[in-house]
Amino acid sequence: MIAGMNRHLWKSQLTPYEADYARWCVEQGALLRAGRLDVLDRENLAEEIESLGRSQEDEIESRLNVLLVHLLKWKYQPEGRTGSWEGSIVEQRSRLLGRLTKSPSLKAHPASVLADEYISARLKASGETGLPRALFPEVCPFTIQQVLDSSFFPENR
Repeated sequence: MIAGMNRHLWKSQLTPYEADYARWCVEQGALLRAGRLDVLDRENLAEEIESLGRSQEDEIESRLNVLLVHLLKWKYQPEGRTGSWEGSIVEQRSRLLGRLTKSPSLKAHPASVLADEYISARLKASGETGLPRALFPEVCPFTIQQVLDSSFFPENR
């Protein structure tokens, strides 16, 4: 069906990117599979593919942030340690390492954003624990190797 349609007919029947994103995705996928490169929405398609890479970076940053919050809580509020904190630490590490395994080109990304992610993690940890912000170091007290090390759990203060 797709291969038999002429270019003009296809152009007039395609859903614009801005009108219905989900339908646009399905149509663009069908066009790619059919080899109809002449009617692809190349500019929007290229932007969407590039954004997939950025979303991987965003996921790494988000998981790193959650991991840092729980490592800080573990270290600075030992009396509040729970299985859920430990579970979150284990899960975030596992998901981070899984993402890095699937996208080896992003292996250096956690280290490159550690300082930035720590800034907000410090604020979140203070808010979630009720402990004064000044108690938490201004600079991340953990190396990226420690953060990602499945056997690392910070000692008490």
